[in-house]
Amino acid sequence: MDRRFLTVMGVSLLFALLVSSVFYQMTRRQRAAPRAAAAVPMQDVVVAVRELEVGVTIRPEDVKAAKLPAPNVPPGSFARVEEVVGRPVISKILAGEPVLGGRLAERGSGFGLAPIIPVGMRAVSVRVNDVANVAGFALPGMRVDVLATLRPQGEEGPRTTTVLQNILVLSAGQQLQPDSSGKPINVPVVTLLVTPEQAETLTLASNEGRIQLVLRNAGDKEVHKTPGKMLAELYGAPKPVSRPVRAAAPDPPAPRPRPVPPAPDRPAPEPDQIVVIRGTQKTVVEVVGDARSK
Repeated sequence: MDRRFLTVMGVSLLFALLVSSVFYQMTRRQRAAPRAAAAVPMQDVVVAVRELEVGVTIRPEDVKAAKLPAPNVPPGSFARVEEVVGRPVISKILAGEPVLGGRLAERGSGFGLAPIIPVGMRAVSVRVNDVANVAGFALPGMRVDVLATLRPQGEEGPRTTTVLQNILVLSAGQQLQPDSSGKPINVPVVTLLVTPEQAETLTLASNEGRIQLVLRNAGDKEVHKTPGKMLAELYGAPKPVSRPVRAAAPDPPAPRPRPVPPAPDRPAPEPDQIVVIRGTQKTVVEVVGDARSK
């Protein structure tokens, strides 16, 4: 038999054996996959039936229990619907998404804006006509700076100063979520999330002067220290030096009265005397009593 023919036959058999082995392994894995899936334990997880906006209180018809593989269950999820009913939503939940504890507030924490205010923080509302430069564009979730125009005591003109920086916008009017299309929202007020100290600063600035909001990039966390701008500087004049406010000088203390020395004792008046000379004898006679007045 031809040696070349035998070589071709051997290579063909070897190749056929290799292909058969690969096909057998693939078929074996496909048969084993359903068995492995059936062996994975399933777990009940509460998911949202519809999209749940911030501030919404969950009702029984808003959620349902679904089966998920135990390894795929996210931490913080719930197994029973009763555990989430009546709790306000503080972070938007999409339809079909598992409901997590970090996106819900406690029962009784209020509704609307109140549940999303972190502990130790405050929500302060600012009228839009005071911040007309960003009216409609200060959407929930954006960051702003607060500028105040006041006339400081001791200065001749008004000064504009950045009093608060990197402040979160909680809501625009009653809208707690930004518009999905990114369009401006015309609202009468904008609510800001601030600390108690910042709430005092914002209230004082809005009552004593005028405030405006300045939009900033949400990723810009840097705080800039600015000296403020005065009206004279807009026309090229040098920055006036603020004169320190001098307190009124107190009245000088009244001089203490000098002590009056006691009057010295007056010596008793000397009695009148009559000198009588008789020859070589000299006699002195004192006149006292009624005899002096006669």
